[in-house]
Amino acid sequence: MTGRTQPDAPIDLNDLDLFVSGDPHAAWSWLREYAPVYWNPTPEGGFWALTKYEDVAAAYIDASAFSSRFGTVLGGSYRSAADTASGQMLICSDPPDHRLLRQQVHKAFAPWMIEKATRRVVEFLDAALDKFVAAGGGDFATEVALELPAGFLSAMFDLGRDDAFRLLRLTRSMIGHKDPEYAGSARSGMTLVASQVEIFDMISELMERRRREPGGDLVSILCSAEINGRPMSDSQILYNCLNVAVGGNETTPYTATAAVLALADHPDQAERLIADPGLLSTAVEEVFRWTSTNAYVQRTATRDVELRGALIRAGDSVTLWNASANRDEEQFPAPDVFDVSRTPNQHLAFGVAAHRCIGMGGARQEITLLMRALAERRLRFRVAGPVERLRSNFMLGIKHLPVTVTAG
Repeated sequence: MTGRTQPDAPIDLNDLDLFVSGDPHAAWSWLREYAPVYWNPTPEGGFWALTKYEDVAAAYIDASAFSSRFGTVLGGSYRSAADTASGQMLICSDPPDHRLLRQQVHKAFAPWMIEKATRRVVEFLDAALDKFVAAGGGDFATEVALELPAGFLSAMFDLGRDDAFRLLRLTRSMIGHKDPEYAGSARSGMTLVASQVEIFDMISELMERRRREPGGDLVSILCSAEINGRPMSDSQILYNCLNVAVGGNETTPYTATAAVLALADHPDQAERLIADPGLLSTAVEEVFRWTSTNAYVQRTATRDVELRGALIRAGDSVTLWNASANRDEEQFPAPDVFDVSRTPNQHLAFGVAAHRCIGMGGARQEITLLMRALAERRLRFRVAGPVERLRSNFMLGIKHLPVTVTAG
């Protein structure tokens, strides 16, 4: 299927092959034009897919009609824990619980913490880029991109480098549990459960230590936090540390890798950025729009809603496709053009309104540090082998990106 021609078969956004070897952007383009409110059947029942910018943004804002409490991933990382996480994990809560939880978690994203994380990320990133450039390239996804979240979360959780990479490995297998590279010989569900249990064990150990010797990290902050005059429960602390760990570990390295692929595929834009440092901020926002790493979020309809002639019934699963909204022709002129000077650029990569990603500032900082380093070092990339994508429709991830690199 290409462009907006009639697809040969019904579009299935639950078909992971579409995201590994197909063209989901062509599918979204067709849906935006012909079926912007689309019922996608699945063996378990089905879900609605919203693909237009206007509809996705409106659903984010209307939490009373489109609830987060029942899980934000289709049959994925959080859906299996929906009953216990509901109202306790930031992304699985609605007002007023969401506001109260956000107030506590947000304390860990204070300016001093962002400054500490920035120093750690620069340290990790510079060392990795030095080696990568000296070698003339390699697999950017595994040799450089992972340094960004490792540096950030080592600061956020006050972890050493080895423990930061251990947490990164666990969150990667949790999000990528349907991908054979991360699931290994285990069944997908077992990989998901095992990863979650090991992450909770790791955070529980941190909770014990921080209660004895508190510091300024996320775990210490939540261990001393109160909601409505009561200490946060252990489960609330665990779920929200998991929320931050997964959000920080998974989106940024995939965004970073996709950014390098975009620069390799659009060398004219890479040259513009190298020549004009003033383009850095618009280039970073274009990277987030272009990559849209977090492809969708799920909501559950709390009441019957009619949208563009379709009747969404109470209890139906509704998916908000950020990646499609960010290529909506009605919102972005020439949306399929990667333009480092694009402005305005009101993309939905971080969501909108109350559910705007709490780690947005950290993510922006990490990608800004990367793009600045690439431009200042005058690095130019060429793809040197097959690009391998994550088997997931939730995370638009590149697992392996072999490239050559030249400087100067």
